[in-house]
Amino acid sequence: MASDFSFDIVSRVDLQEVDNAVNQAKKELLTRYDFKGSKSSVELLAEKDAARIRLVADDEMKLRNLQDILKTRMAGRKVPLKALDFKTPEKAFDDCLRQEVVLQQGIAHEKAKEIIKAIKDLKAKVQTAIQGDQLRVSSRSKDELQAVIRHIQTLPLDIPVQFTNFR
Repeated sequence: MASDFSFDIVSRVDLQEVDNAVNQAKKELLTRYDFKGSKSSVELLAEKDAARIRLVADDEMKLRNLQDILKTRMAGRKVPLKALDFKTPEKAFDDCLRQEVVLQQGIAHEKAKEIIKAIKDLKAKVQTAIQGDQLRVSSRSKDELQAVIRHIQTLPLDIPVQFTNFR
């Protein structure tokens, strides 16, 4: 067999599931007693190329509770928590705190190089290539590709990775 087999390593988040989790968090926010009369809110800000979530809370304790609600709802919708990048809280209107949560989409160039180095340390007979915000791994052997997948799953990466386009 002379053909090459390949797969892609990507880091993507299903924005529909994120939207569902944010809506569930909003509903819980309305029903919780400790948030009664509060200015706290959760909203999804989806742009063309990036998505982020804005948390607004009255004080630090409510902000932590809001983060816990969001994390719980994301985990319930099977959105990887590694994809959430919580920025530092900042002062907002009426002595409130505002925090941006950026959703990680795609693999950064430095992180891609780190993954490629880990694959090369495995000494598998595979070729890797960076293609935009994803990695392509190809080989003549399916067994080599499966070994690479198992190895990447054991790495302590701080981004969620998925494997797509098996050919």
